[in-house]
Amino acid sequence: MSHIKHILLALLIAALSLSSVAAEDWSQFRGPNGTGVSATTGLPTEFGPDKNVIWKTPLPPGHSSPVLTRNRVFVTAHGKEKDTYKLLVICLDRQTGKILWQREVPRTRTGRLQNVNGPASPSPVTDGENVYVFFQEFGLVSYDAAGKERWKMPLGPFNMFYGFGASPIVVDDKVILPVDQDNPSSFLVAVDKNSGRLRWKVDRPEVISGYSTPIVYQPKQGAKQVIIPESFQLSAYSVEDGKRVWFVRGLACEMKSIASHDAEYLYVNGWGFPQNQPGEQVKTVTFAEGLARYDTNHDGLIAKSEISGKEMMDKMLREAFEAFDSNRDDKLNEKDWAIFRAMMASENGLLAVKLGGSGDQTSTAIRWRYTKPVPQVPSTLLYKNVLYMVNDGGILISFDPTTGNVIKQGRLQGAIDKYFSSPVAADDKVFLIGEGGAVSVLKAAGDWQILKVNQLDDECFATPAIADGRIYIRTRSALYCFGSKS
Repeated sequence: MSHIKHILLALLIAALSLSSVAAEDWSQFRGPNGTGVSATTGLPTEFGPDKNVIWKTPLPPGHSSPVLTRNRVFVTAHGKEKDTYKLLVICLDRQTGKILWQREVPRTRTGRLQNVNGPASPSPVTDGENVYVFFQEFGLVSYDAAGKERWKMPLGPFNMFYGFGASPIVVDDKVILPVDQDNPSSFLVAVDKNSGRLRWKVDRPEVISGYSTPIVYQPKQGAKQVIIPESFQLSAYSVEDGKRVWFVRGLACEMKSIASHDAEYLYVNGWGFPQNQPGEQVKTVTFAEGLARYDTNHDGLIAKSEISGKEMMDKMLREAFEAFDSNRDDKLNEKDWAIFRAMMASENGLLAVKLGGSGDQTSTAIRWRYTKPVPQVPSTLLYKNVLYMVNDGGILISFDPTTGNVIKQGRLQGAIDKYFSSPVAADDKVFLIGEGGAVSVLKAAGDWQILKVNQLDDECFATPAIADGRIYIRTRSALYCFGSKS
């Protein structure tokens, strides 16, 4: 009996060791199920190019965020050439930062790229051994840990206003990718992670340009669901077959953030135009009225050159015409006009939404709504029962996630900047990175306090990865691994 006890104890220790190792992975954009939270401790408060650097590796450009296995770091990148750049997948040793391999993915088309979404904006995802990457100028590709190509699936072409921003995720044996675009129709695709074979594809014709990475929700009964913040709505799709299970209307016209969440609620922010602030919406007219007003050549379409007038509707049509022109033909048809009206009628904001249900949950699922200005890009962060949100200019707000009440609002001194990186947390600290490379480290609490603002002296668009007492931060020119040096 004593011998059996020893065996059981050894098995228990091994199991605990394995679960500890798995917990220290950061396998996708923003870590475990997109939460941005790690259970690790011992993270440094002060770090920079010359302080607490475990390693630093120069990298080609790319805005994708690093993902981690137990011994690897994966990133995507692109060459520095203006028009002839290469698409790159790079694997680094997690302990030393040494580049173990680099692979080139063929560019089969030219993608629409604007502002911060470059050729390598979507982040990789890993199942702990293999890596799965997506480039809008090719599609999906998978490599094993040694850099051998496992499979590839060309996709596209794509038509997002700002270029592709969403990252793929792995759910059980599937790689799932949302394609939220203007024309042709949006869709959601699931690919067998082992073979690259298409498992299912679901058309989503009501969805326009979007940039949000999904999260996974496991209801108490039934199959897992993929939750996607879409234009004007939040939708849940069955991982099993891709069918939409439930949805909530009332989101902004353009979604970029990943949803923060616990087991019952999620929190998602969206921003379209300043004119989407509640009470500031632009009044519009029907398509027939629009034709009567603008269609001077009587071709049944509205060209930008035909738009004149001084009213706010005229101004919005002139200044944001391309956002409404879904097929980019420089003319608005009836469908485009419907998109224009829907975009003008939508509201910016931060919503708390109850997870689950069937069908339209709009009337019952919204727990609270915050309608003052919210970020363009960064997601919120839910950490130890406090919800954090950072706006451009370094305005940080903490909320009570139960009520939506603001606990504290203040400016991150020394970090007045635009923010594209999403906040992450661990070790009772919150980390926020501005575009200019200022990293604010906060004491995590509703009444948060700034512990230190570190300067990386380089642009930063990627979201950090955290594991094993280390924080991995990608700047424009390098990947850093920071940790406390004893």
